[in-house]
Amino acid sequence: MSAISLGQAVILGVVEGVTEFLPVSSTGHLKIVEGFMGIPVDDHAVVGFSAVIQVGAIAAVLVYFRKDIARIVSAWFRGLTNREERYHHDYRFAWWVIAATIPIVVVGLAAKPLIQGPLASLWVVAASLIVGSAVMWAADQMGRHKRGEDDTSFKDAMLVGSSQILALLFPGFSRSGATMSTALMLDLDRVAATRLSFFLGIPALTGAGLYELKDALGTGVGAAPLVVGTIVSFAVAYASIAWLLKFVANHSFNAFVIYRIAIGLLLFGLLGTGVLS
Repeated sequence: MSAISLGQAVILGVVEGVTEFLPVSSTGHLKIVEGFMGIPVDDHAVVGFSAVIQVGAIAAVLVYFRKDIARIVSAWFRGLTNREERYHHDYRFAWWVIAATIPIVVVGLAAKPLIQGPLASLWVVAASLIVGSAVMWAADQMGRHKRGEDDTSFKDAMLVGSSQILALLFPGFSRSGATMSTALMLDLDRVAATRLSFFLGIPALTGAGLYELKDALGTGVGAAPLVVGTIVSFAVAYASIAWLLKFVANHSFNAFVIYRIAIGLLLFGLLGTGVLS
């Protein structure tokens, strides 16, 4: 019998799609919902399932930003053979994304036992939600929001890409929250910070999903729940991306900060009273 039913796969797909790119922690929300449904959050099959349905959300990014991605990839290929193309921002940006992905890959492989073990705790999720909120609020207040996407540099990409490690080690911190906060501290405007977060997340999250696929299929999660969860995640994530880009163009991140604190405190209360374990 599958560790996750089709009904549970639909629910988790919706949760993943809504929260993957919002700075509220998809991993944290998945673990909370899994806890409510009685699914063991530290089970290797469940961790693998969560990583695989992220591919649906990443596919939504690929489709949504297909024109930008095609432009960047084509510039990269042209630059491999044409020296003049190497001065183009898109060519350099492609290399920056590749380089900025290396730190999270190294840490992810080295720390996998911790990530799938002690750090998968709901207590860690609750604490990370609140701590990450403080970081996000400070970044939004401190940032001068004066630099656009065309002003990004190799240093920006490396710092923002490396900040994904925080979310990798501390579920609840939020990959989007960590990357957006770092970008804001570097004085990027909110739209540029959000788009950079999207682009830097593509290789990291796609790689994680593909790497975990064998574990998810081989340790109790059937193919049907994986397919259903991934499709639902894709559809919901596409809508979430469109909404988020419109939202950040005219609003601060304060709403997300307040929401994260509320969820973190609620989770502490549920854990402390034994409602969740």
